[in-house]
Amino acid sequence: MVDGTAIAGLGMTELGKVYGRSPRRLAADAVRLAAADAGLALGDLDGLLVSHGLGGSPGIEVADTLGLRDLRLLSQMNSFGATAGAMVSYAAMSVLSGAATTVACVFADAPLKPKQSSGSAYHRDAREWYGFGGMTAALGLRSVNAFYALAAQRHMNRYGTTGEQLGAIAVSTRDWATRNPLAQMRDPITLADHQASRWVAEPLHLLDCCLVSNGAIAVIITSADRARDLARPPVHLWGWGQGHPGHRKERGSEFGLTTGALTSGPVAMKMAGVTAADISQAQLYDCYTYTVLVTLEDYGFCAKGEGGPFAASGALGPGGALPTNTGGGQLSAYYMWGMTPLSEAVIQARGDGGDRQADRNDVILVSGNGGILDHHSTMIVSPHPKGA
Repeated sequence: MVDGTAIAGLGMTELGKVYGRSPRRLAADAVRLAAADAGLALGDLDGLLVSHGLGGSPGIEVADTLGLRDLRLLSQMNSFGATAGAMVSYAAMSVLSGAATTVACVFADAPLKPKQSSGSAYHRDAREWYGFGGMTAALGLRSVNAFYALAAQRHMNRYGTTGEQLGAIAVSTRDWATRNPLAQMRDPITLADHQASRWVAEPLHLLDCCLVSNGAIAVIITSADRARDLARPPVHLWGWGQGHPGHRKERGSEFGLTTGALTSGPVAMKMAGVTAADISQAQLYDCYTYTVLVTLEDYGFCAKGEGGPFAASGALGPGGALPTNTGGGQLSAYYMWGMTPLSEAVIQARGDGGDRQADRNDVILVSGNGGILDHHSTMIVSPHPKGA
C-alpha cells in the first residue's frame, strides 16, 4: 500500500466548437497532453480508464491509438456525469492497492457538428419513444431539459425557490467565466438578462442550461510520493464517494428535493477528515442552475430549502464566502461532464487560475451528477498532503 494518491497531470484539448477530430482522437490528444504536463512518457502509463459522452465513443480502443502496451488496468466506465469522480476513485484505489502505478482517466465527446444548432446535438428520433418512455413522451417529457424542469419545479413548490434565485447562480457563474480565457461564454450577464432569456422548459430559461461542447480532458493519477517528483505540483486526493438514489419517478420519492450528494458527500468528507465548514471552494456539476442549488443544500453548505437565498446572497461569486465554479462551469465555460469541475479544481489547487484564482484553495470539493439525479460522485482534493 502506498501513502496517498494525487493528480499529477492535466490535459485539455481545445474545447467548444472544435471540429474535424473524432472523440477517439480527442481522447488520445488529451492523454498525451496530460502525460506531458506531468513530465511522463506514454510508456510510463500502466492504466487507462475511458469515459465518453452520449455519442457512445470513444472506448478502450484509445489504448491502441496511443500505442499503450502491457497495461495492468484498462476499462470503459459510465455513470454519466458522475463518471469522472468514479474513474478517479477507481484509479486511486488501484494505485493504493498496487494493481497499477500510473493511471490516465479521460473523457471525450464531439456532439457538435458544423452548421448544426447546439440544441439538436442530443436530439432523439421520435421512433425511439416506446413502452413507458413513450407514455412520458406523450405527456411532454421528451428531453433531459423537461425532467430537470420537473425537478426544479418540485423544489420551488416545496421550498419557495424562485427563478431569480436560479438566475443568481447563472450570473455568478458567468462572472467567473469572464475571467477564464478558455470559456465559451465570456460576456457578462445580469439577472435581467437571465429573466429575459427564452424558456427552454419552464421554469428553466436558456441561461439556466449548460453548454454543448466538443473536446476532451484527461488527468493522471499516481502515488503522492511519486507525484512530488514530477513536473507539476501534485493535487492530492483526500477523499471520494458515490451515491445512486434510484428514486426517479417513484411515488413518494425525494426526486427533485435531494440528490446522491446526501450519500456521497458524507462518505468523501469522512474519508478526507473534513466537514462542509472546512471547504474552501466548490466545483459543482452545473448542468442546470437548479443542480447547483440542490447540491449545495445536500452537501450541508446551507440548510435544506435555503439554497435559493444562499445563492442570491452572492456567496458563490468572486469575493463570496464559497467560491463556486470558478472557471465558469458547464453553464458558461465548457461542458465536459464531470471533467469540467475536476479540471477547474486541479487548476485552482495548483494556483494556475490567473484572474479567477480564488483566495483560498486548501480544500476543494468536486461533484459529479449523472442521469437525471440518478448518480452522484464527490471528491475532496487539496494542494496539500492529506492530514497536513
